[in-house]
Amino acid sequence: MTGTTPGTPSLLRVMNDRAALDLLLEHGPLSRTRIGRLTGLSKPTASQLLARLETAGLVVASGTAGGRPGPNAQLYGVNPRAAHVAGLDVTPGGIVAAVADLTGEVIGSHALPYAEGTGAVDRVTRALGAAVRDAGLERSDVHRVVIATPGSFDPSTGALRYADHLPGWHSPTLLEELAAALPMPVEYENDVNLAAVAEQRLGAARGHGDFVLLWNEEGLGAALVLGGRLHRGWTGGAGEVGFLPVPGHPLVRHVAQVNSGGYQELAGVQAVPAMAAALGIAAPPGPGAGPAAPPVATAVALLTRAAEHPEGANLLFLQRYATALATGIASLVAVLDPEIVVLAGAVTGAGGDVLRGLVEAELAELAPARPRLVSGTVRERPVLRGALESALATTRDEVFDTSRR
Repeated sequence: MTGTTPGTPSLLRVMNDRAALDLLLEHGPLSRTRIGRLTGLSKPTASQLLARLETAGLVVASGTAGGRPGPNAQLYGVNPRAAHVAGLDVTPGGIVAAVADLTGEVIGSHALPYAEGTGAVDRVTRALGAAVRDAGLERSDVHRVVIATPGSFDPSTGALRYADHLPGWHSPTLLEELAAALPMPVEYENDVNLAAVAEQRLGAARGHGDFVLLWNEEGLGAALVLGGRLHRGWTGGAGEVGFLPVPGHPLVRHVAQVNSGGYQELAGVQAVPAMAAALGIAAPPGPGAGPAAPPVATAVALLTRAAEHPEGANLLFLQRYATALATGIASLVAVLDPEIVVLAGAVTGAGGDVLRGLVEAELAELAPARPRLVSGTVRERPVLRGALESALATTRDEVFDTSRR
C-alpha cells in the first residue's frame, strides 16, 4: 500500500479488493452481483474491482450460475495457482507433508516413515519433495513452508526444547541447515499451537478470540490464544502443561530430564489403561488394541467403548478420567479465564460428548470461571491443517501486496 493516504480512493480500492478476495475464499466462486451485495459496492464498482484482480492474476472466471431466468451470471473465484504453500507435521513416527493451493485445497501429500532418511534435514527435504511432486509442481513453486514439531525452538539458542522424544532434531545448527536446504521461507511452530490455528480458522474456535485448546495424544499439551493471537511465551514454552504440577499426583522432579510432569502422569495417555485396569476394565480385543498395542490406540479403544456404554464400571472410569483432565484445566482457567476450552486430540476425542460433559461438570466445581467446553471439529490431521492455514495466511498477504505494486 505504498503511496496511499488513509481515506484516499486508492486506499479504499485496496481495502475493497482485499475484502472481495476474502469473500471469495470464504464462499467460493461468486457473481459480480453477489460480490456487490456482500461488499455494499455498486455493480459497476464491483466489475472494476474484479477486472483489477483478474489483471493481477488473483481471480479467474470459473463458470456460470444457472437456474434463474435470463442469461447465466459469470462466476469469479480465487485463482488457485496464484501461489502454493506446504505444511509438514513432524512426529517421532515420521513426517507427513502436504501442499495446498491459494484456496487451501490440498493438491499433494506424502508420508515418510522415520526409518527413511539419514537425518532431520534429509527427511524434511525428502518428504517435502515427494509432496511437491505429487502436486505436479517444482519446489520453486512453493512460496512458504510451515513445519510443525513437538516443543518449540528457543529464540535465543535455536535449539529445540520440550521435545526430547523427537530424534535427530536437537542440533544447535539445525535451523541454519534447513534454511540452506530449502529455497523458500520456512517457519517453525509448535504442533499443538497449529492444531489451535486449525480450530480457530476452520473449526470449533471460529469467532473466539480467547480460548485454550487442550491436546491429548502421545503427549498432553495446550495452546493459548489471547486476543485472537497465539501466546507462545518467552522461550516458546507456553502451554507445555504436561509438566504442570497438579494435586492428586506426586511432584515430578527434574521434569526436563524425564520429559514428563504431574499433569502428564495424571491425565496423559499412559494413565488411561491403568485407570481402567483399577476398575477391572480390560482393553477390548481387536486390531490396534490389547497389551501390545501403541498407548494411544489402547486409550482410544478403552474410552470409545466406555463412552458407548456409559454405565457401571465404564461410567466410573469416565468420571475418574474426567476429574483428572479437569484438575489441570482448572489451573489454566484460573489464570487465563478463557471464553471456551477446546478438547482435541485422539484421546479426549474418543470420549465424545459423554466425557466432555463430565469434564465440564467437574470444572464447574473446580474453577471460579466457567468456560464452555467444546470438542474439536477439525478431525483429519489438525496439526497439518493448521500448518497449511498458517502458511496460507502469510502467503495471501504477500501475494496480495505484491499484486498492488
